[in-house]
Amino acid sequence: MHQFIVNASIQILPIVQDRHPYEWVDEAIAIIQQSGLAYEIGPFATVVEGRYEDVMATINAVNEHLYSKECNEWIASVQIQIRSKGDITGDDKTAKFKN
Repeated sequence: MHQFIVNASIQILPIVQDRHPYEWVDEAIAIIQQSGLAYEIGPFATVVEGRYEDVMATINAVNEHLYSKECNEWIASVQIQIRSKGDITGDDKTAKFKN
């Protein structure tokens, strides 16, 4: 894949009863924070920006972490926006709405 900047929304929905789901979400966010990607935490999902390979590696790292810590079950909802001939950032999409 190309080296341009992509952005992605990552939402983790743990289906568990062994502990509060937010604890698993907090661990997923910690993985994202350690990734080196630009990120913005929202109430329903976390948006990340970076090179395609790095974004996909981070998504994989979140899933591998949940698996290795024996999270029983989760839904990983991911949306990725890719522009084939250049960067695409969250600011590109939202700048007109900011003061």
